[in-house]
Amino acid sequence: MKTKRHSAGIELLFFVGFLVSCGRDSAPAESAPIVIAPPATVTQTVSDCPNTGQWAACSVERRLRQAGFVLKPVKDDTSSSAGLSIKPLVYTIGRARVQIFIYRDGAALAKDIAHVDTMRVNVIRSGNLAAIYLGDNPQQAERLSLAITAGAPQPGSPR
Repeated sequence: MKTKRHSAGIELLFFVGFLVSCGRDSAPAESAPIVIAPPATVTQTVSDCPNTGQWAACSVERRLRQAGFVLKPVKDDTSSSAGLSIKPLVYTIGRARVQIFIYRDGAALAKDIAHVDTMRVNVIRSGNLAAIYLGDNPQQAERLSLAITAGAPQPGSPR
């Protein structure tokens, strides 16, 4: 009998405690200190790659890696450069290759690409960059196109 009354007393105490805690105002007591968190800071990765609004080899590599590509530079590539006048940077991405042509500006690219048969070669353009995907995976080609056509890193943007 003592045990029944004892457990009923504990249940009553929990119930009263619950009611008291539910009835409390949600505002903090006047004596409670207010904690203010410091403002969030933006961290920038320091790199030697300039954010000039133009593509550079380092910004292309960084963008493609951020897009999930595993780039492997191809040295001394002898494949055709689709009739463009400058030597491309060539990378393997999976079982495909990509040729990256970086011009001094968009006008130089436009002048050079005017002589290329773009019906024969799929050229991805963005600012001062042209890329040619040499593979047969349409999803990979689309991912490459989206990563490049998003544009070069803009001046003052975090790296």
